[in-house]
Amino acid sequence: MTEKHTVHWFRKGLRLHDNPSLRQGLKGAKTFRCIFILDPWFANASNVGINKWRFLLQCLEDLDRSLRKLNSRLFVLRGQPADILPKLFKEWGTTCLSFEEDPEPFGRVRDQNISTMCKAMNITVISLVAHTLYKLEFIIERNGGRAPLTYHQFQTVVAGMDSPPLPDPPVTAATIADAISPISDNHDEKYGVPTLEELGFCTEGLVPGVWQGGESEALSRLERHLERKAWVASFGKPKMTPQSLLPSQTGLSPYLRFGCLSTRLFYYQLNDLYRKIKKAVPPLSLHGQVLWREFFYCAATKNPNFDKMIGNPICVQVPWDKNPEALAKWANVCINMHNLK
Repeated sequence: MTEKHTVHWFRKGLRLHDNPSLRQGLKGAKTFRCIFILDPWFANASNVGINKWRFLLQCLEDLDRSLRKLNSRLFVLRGQPADILPKLFKEWGTTCLSFEEDPEPFGRVRDQNISTMCKAMNITVISLVAHTLYKLEFIIERNGGRAPLTYHQFQTVVAGMDSPPLPDPPVTAATIADAISPISDNHDEKYGVPTLEELGFCTEGLVPGVWQGGESEALSRLERHLERKAWVASFGKPKMTPQSLLPSQTGLSPYLRFGCLSTRLFYYQLNDLYRKIKKAVPPLSLHGQVLWREFFYCAATKNPNFDKMIGNPICVQVPWDKNPEALAKWANVCINMHNLK
């Protein structure tokens, strides 16, 4: 029987709780390595600020600490996944690659290409849903093959579906069983989490961040918020609007975005506490903010131009007037008006 040597590829889903792909990859494995790939292009992107990078690096440091407790480590690599992974697979004798299914269009294309490459290398791929409540294709299928384009329509579809799958328990030493992570003496030098300075950021004068990244902080925040019974009781009141931002109510938004906190864990713990407080079945509106997140993921998952006007089939095509001279005059007027204050 062929030995199983697993690589788990973290992208989103930076956690050990409710991580079905990781758990499946660990089953029967002789060795396993958990990796995260830093894309140099992303690191240099002008629209990614230092605070977001600081949060991500904190998430990776926290994940590495959690893996240390399981006699493992996080392997942080730099480069393009399509270039790095084949080399690693050959070096490590990989037979299984696991990763969380990505709901975003770019990630779906990337993962399809990686899966095709793995098939050619005779490597098994495990990719399971955990970043959203549901497998988004199921929602689209129940809506006649098209993503719901209004929240009301989305609610109607979801109301007719079974509850989301329960979150998986955290990965523990028992989950890993006899699998080992081969770790070299120079691991920190080769695969350690980089600093902001190493990524080219200037940290002089950088003030402490509002958010502390990582699964540990996410679970701590969730516990604190669920203790606020009055908050839970009012969480889903009808007065909520689409403009209600998740951070203002829970302070969990970045943790859900990076997958430090499982949406399903949040969903079911909120359900359980509501039942204790209200002695009733939780209404769909209780999860309004989480469902808005799900709605937008669903609308965008098969629309690569969801965030643009051009090439976006669900966006009104506005015939914008391009007049650089008029724009320059407008900017000049704004400057002059500001000087008059």
